[in-house]
Amino acid sequence: MAGDRIARATARIEAAARRIETAAQFPASGAGDPGGDPELAARYQALRSEAGEALAELDRLIGSLEG
Repeated sequence: MAGDRIARATARIEAAARRIETAAQFPASGAGDPGGDPELAARYQALRSEAGEALAELDRLIGSLEG
């Protein structure tokens, strides 16, 4: 039972990571373009960095589940 829950959770995490990676490769029109606003550019970069760190942590957690 616990193994099934872990497998489902892992599948959901992997699907979310794929969606995030796809969105990062193909940003929406105007996304990532702060329009010359340095404060917005800094916030955007901080968010990208935080998302990258979260994905790296998920990758480590998934790796630990796989063995």
